[in-house]
Amino acid sequence: MFDLLIRNAALPDGRVGVDIGIRSGRIAALEPALAAEAGEVIDAGGQLVAPPFVDPHFHMDATLSLGRPRMNVSGTLLEGIALWGELRPTLTREAIVERALAYCDLAVSKGLLAVRSHVDVSDPRLVTVEALLEVRERVAPYLDLQLVAFPQDGYLRSPEAASALERALDMGVDVVGGIPHFERTMEAGRASVEVLCRIAAERGLRVDMHCDETDDPLSRHVETLAAETVRHGLQGRVAGSHLTSMHSMDNYYVSKLLPLMAEAEMAAIPNPLINMMLQGRHDSYPKRRGLTRVPELLAAGVPVALGQDCVLDPWYAMGTGDMLDVAHMAVHATQMGSGEDKRRLFAAVTDTPARVLGLEGYGLEVGCHADMVLLQARDPAEAIRLRPNRLKVIRRGRVIAETAPERTRLALEGRPGAVDPAAYAPPAAS
Repeated sequence: MFDLLIRNAALPDGRVGVDIGIRSGRIAALEPALAAEAGEVIDAGGQLVAPPFVDPHFHMDATLSLGRPRMNVSGTLLEGIALWGELRPTLTREAIVERALAYCDLAVSKGLLAVRSHVDVSDPRLVTVEALLEVRERVAPYLDLQLVAFPQDGYLRSPEAASALERALDMGVDVVGGIPHFERTMEAGRASVEVLCRIAAERGLRVDMHCDETDDPLSRHVETLAAETVRHGLQGRVAGSHLTSMHSMDNYYVSKLLPLMAEAEMAAIPNPLINMMLQGRHDSYPKRRGLTRVPELLAAGVPVALGQDCVLDPWYAMGTGDMLDVAHMAVHATQMGSGEDKRRLFAAVTDTPARVLGLEGYGLEVGCHADMVLLQARDPAEAIRLRPNRLKVIRRGRVIAETAPERTRLALEGRPGAVDPAAYAPPAAS
């Protein structure tokens, strides 16, 4: 007897016709045609059941603040930082909590049940930290929120950032962050990476740095981050986010850099939507688009996890909270269009970021938490193509969100009476 039984599911690894038995909030059985009863039965109808989506890079303290104090007219990263700097002194704990909780509601509706959020610690009041620690506690029953101490104005550049970052970690923030390319000099950026990795090693914490988010091919702090990772024994616990300068680096240098990153067991966290929007702003044509070298990183054995980064904030006036939007952009921007490519990019918004965050009990295997999403699509490639409705979102064996299947009624003579977008899937995966 199961609490919940999902019948006839397709799984991301290609298995079809699978039944999933759930008991006490965990997956208790996973096999075809389970001979069992359950308190609740869901017929997946041969559609895709996936583990929940995971966003490894977000800014929840800024989300839904678009237009405050005004719009980003230039659309650049630097104007976004300047606008955030104007808004930051006016922030209240209550306002941040309200916006963050509203975003988490949206995330759950999209099957996004784990988020790593960078939290700005440049304001010594640390109102952002207080607010998101409260949010982390309040959403814990339905969403895993991991927090990064992020010195937005530069760890060395901002006079009070060093002490504020230490206090944020003392308060319970999970991960050490940084932004070396925003320091005053390349040397200061290198020094900040060294100090921040030492702090993480001493505290036994993970590291996730905004690294080389620039079009400058000589911004090479990722090299220092990889070296410091090895020096401090942080292998498997460090991520470099953005890495957009790699888009502009010469091939010979990258051929040396990729093995160094792989040796350090670093992860890469590109943010396709934001990187495509913000980079190349100083170019006319040809115009660089900034997204880092995703296929090359994967080929080198570097784990790649894709982030949302922003939704309706000073940096990005768009965003839906849907990680399939992120994967969809990545398919186009990286030209990773084969069926296998799309399966790897689907993993980059599910399994890979779950490993980067160190999530316990994540996945679709017996013994894992019963956290999953039923999508109106047949397989990962179709899920990325369609960005379909989340028919069921399940957390610890309980349905916490559901959306009706998408159907459009037609009134066309001699044609079908309705259209189901999922019915257009090709006979076999492309």
